[in-house]
Amino acid sequence: MASRAPAMRSLARACRLARQIHSSRLLRTDQMKIRSPVAEALKVTSSTVSGKLPKNLPHHADADMAILHNLGIETEAVHHNARPGTLYDEALRYEKGSAILSTGALAAFSGAKTGRSPLDKRVVMEPTTKDDVWWGTVNLPLSENSFKINRERAIDYLNTRPRLYVLDGFAGWDPEFRYKIRIITSRAYHALFMHNMLIRPTAEELANFGTPDYTIYNAGAFPCNRATEGMGSGTSVSLNFASREVVILGTQYAGEMKKGVFTIMNYLLPKRGILSMHASANEGKDGDVTIFFGLSGTGKTTLSADENRMLIGDDEHAWTSKGIFNIEGGCYAKAIGLTREKEPEIWDAIRFGSLLENVVFDQRTGQVDYDDGSITENTRVSYPLEYIPNAKLPAVGGHPKNIIMLTCDAFGVLPPVSKLTPSQAMYHFISGYTAKVAGTEVGVTEPTATFSACFGAPFMVWHPAKYAELLAEKMAKHNVNAWLINTGWTGGAFGAGHRMSLKDTRAIIDAIHSGDLAKAEYENFPRFNLQVPKTCPNVDSKILMPNKTWSDQAEFEKMSAKLSHLFKDNFKKFEEGCSADIKAAAPE
Repeated sequence: MASRAPAMRSLARACRLARQIHSSRLLRTDQMKIRSPVAEALKVTSSTVSGKLPKNLPHHADADMAILHNLGIETEAVHHNARPGTLYDEALRYEKGSAILSTGALAAFSGAKTGRSPLDKRVVMEPTTKDDVWWGTVNLPLSENSFKINRERAIDYLNTRPRLYVLDGFAGWDPEFRYKIRIITSRAYHALFMHNMLIRPTAEELANFGTPDYTIYNAGAFPCNRATEGMGSGTSVSLNFASREVVILGTQYAGEMKKGVFTIMNYLLPKRGILSMHASANEGKDGDVTIFFGLSGTGKTTLSADENRMLIGDDEHAWTSKGIFNIEGGCYAKAIGLTREKEPEIWDAIRFGSLLENVVFDQRTGQVDYDDGSITENTRVSYPLEYIPNAKLPAVGGHPKNIIMLTCDAFGVLPPVSKLTPSQAMYHFISGYTAKVAGTEVGVTEPTATFSACFGAPFMVWHPAKYAELLAEKMAKHNVNAWLINTGWTGGAFGAGHRMSLKDTRAIIDAIHSGDLAKAEYENFPRFNLQVPKTCPNVDSKILMPNKTWSDQAEFEKMSAKLSHLFKDNFKKFEEGCSADIKAAAPE
């Protein structure tokens, strides 16, 4: 009878789901969307032991227990590189808030933390890397002893868990520059997330995976000890380049793992003369590559997902002497306000294997309310790159033809688009002006003006000049056009004006790709000395010059002067070491 128990439980679950489908009176097409992924999800992984599980055996016969025992972890029930169906089953059994949604995607809840905690990030100050790291508010130092305490605390917690999940994957699509990453976590949700976000090895690559280059211990359900030297709260994300480890405590937000890997790459790649970039990228039919720099909420993911272009990636890339490559194996898109009309590629990617994080959904039908931000404005969806129909795989491309710097201007001052000189491109890259958008970080409830060097300061390890020098060198060598696009406010500041139309922004980018905008006639935007096109195909020319969209010109001048002052005040800390041309690109 014991051998029949798993099958009976699977059948019972399938029957319950069938009743839900019937009671909700869904259309036949919706029923098929549910039944197919549910059937797949209920399949048993080939390595799963059938029948009653002896207490002294791991869940998977192929789990390499030595990789944990050598780290001091003795948990015996281990899922090693489990496929999505198994992780679905585990999440539904053991993790509150998990559900299979009407699309077949898995819903997960991250707990109290629904965004990153940048103030709790720490980097170990040790002899081999202390002269490389840009120490300060971005990279707060942590002693080796405090890191050992956090690591021990994480391992102690993982040892109390009845089951663990280990996932192996790669960071970097170019085999010459990729790194091996291992995730050890107590949540199936985290394992599925990183299964999507890392590059998934082939069976042969897994068999020869060997020792990882970096290991992430995710014990986020357990807090750090506030009394430990260097801790600022019950949350800690600490990185040790010497031991090649990341320890996560006090936050279950999955994005901390993703950005932990990105921080690692932001240290390792520049050491090899490679520019790591917080940017998305796509490629046209003629092989022309565009890079989109920008922080969360500026439109990197949305604007790079273009049905007329191949998607290379939506968030993290590297630029080598050969061209660019995506660092990740998946996408992590904001889901708040998502509609198929506005973002069809992302909408259609939400299916079996995708993970919807902190969304509100109908418990009976599994339908998601994407407009509901009651849990968080930072609702997210994670999905494998290949779920985008026009994704380019392998995710590599040539040298870019255009670089677009995205900013979400909360003051409503900057133009929808302006063409940058090389010096202006460096100035705006180092400045990284945007607005923090509600929900992206803990405590942010409305757009707030901020400057983030290289459009990704929270993830940068070296001084911004290191990344700027690499960018300037590569742009000059490959004759790259640079553009500044404002996806923020127009007609007034936040609270008075309105957000730029996505339709207009897409039309501007289409004109960049077609070459029409490069041929346009330009006029100077005062104080910032930006070159603004007088016309753009399929865009009302009245919105191109910002002051023309404001009803109160005196108020516009006041806001323009205020933003100019903020730019100049922020750049003071970067002036030393910058050329006269770059400093001259500052607003008046």
